[in-house]
Amino acid sequence: MRYINELREGMNVSEIYLCKVKNISRTKAGKTYYSLVLQDKTGMIDTKIWELNNGIEHFEQLDYVKVDGNITSFQGSLQLNVRRLRVAREGEYLPEDYIPSTDKDIKAMYRELSDYVNHIQNPYLRQLLVAFFGDQTFAKVFRTHSAAKRVHHGFMGGLLEHTLSVTKICDFFSTHYPILNRDLLISAALLHDIGKVDELSDFPENDYTDQGQLLGHIVMGTMMIDEKIKQISGFPEKLATELKHCILAHHGELEFGSPKKPALIEALALNFADNADAKMETFIEALAEENRNDSEWRGYNRLLESNIRATSQS
Repeated sequence: MRYINELREGMNVSEIYLCKVKNISRTKAGKTYYSLVLQDKTGMIDTKIWELNNGIEHFEQLDYVKVDGNITSFQGSLQLNVRRLRVAREGEYLPEDYIPSTDKDIKAMYRELSDYVNHIQNPYLRQLLVAFFGDQTFAKVFRTHSAAKRVHHGFMGGLLEHTLSVTKICDFFSTHYPILNRDLLISAALLHDIGKVDELSDFPENDYTDQGQLLGHIVMGTMMIDEKIKQISGFPEKLATELKHCILAHHGELEFGSPKKPALIEALALNFADNADAKMETFIEALAEENRNDSEWRGYNRLLESNIRATSQS
């Protein structure tokens, strides 16, 4: 199998990929064509079918499809132009080849996350964390879930990897800045994205649910936390409010989806940690996606709002 990250301009392709997105579009002249996004475990590629009549069999979004075509470059990115397409037959592919996954050990990451839970000193916060991460049903979903549809950590195990990374950054902050309430900050870091288990559907779809579209993971996560807190006898109201504020403010700015801007120093620290990990992973994924380019400069990246370059290796 030739994976998407191995494709180069000028190549002819005859492979099976997962059709992640299928849209019917029209050219300026009014001609109908298909605009697709094809996926395997190494990435995605923009795909076009310009001629729909000859050699293109009926298929739907999320079908595994056998495509024949060639790789071109459009506005600095690779594009697959398809000549022939059919739905792949059972036995021609393995689903695990088409689901992007973390390259880290999921079990080891979850053990490390659980260790953070076990070292929370505040009994109410620890009880709240155990209510989530000690629940086997929740843990099973959380361990394998994505953290995004596409922007960063949009792969199996991405939510766990991102959460652990943000928690580690917050752990450093709590050591470097003694003013921070470590238990509150670490608890908020562990819980900040739990709403994503319901905001995004499972693989291979990994798309926004109706609830996710209407409410978003920040509000959904806060509602989940509030529901668990109500089941913990004597949970201090002030502590509950501070924790929920950290979750509601963790995107930092109203235009970035935060219902509130940080009003607590722990909320500010969480915002910095979340943004740092998201931006770093976005850059890492952009470099990996563009590693087919021999030039050090990789072109303009819309998410980072900059022309990006790989670091020179001495």
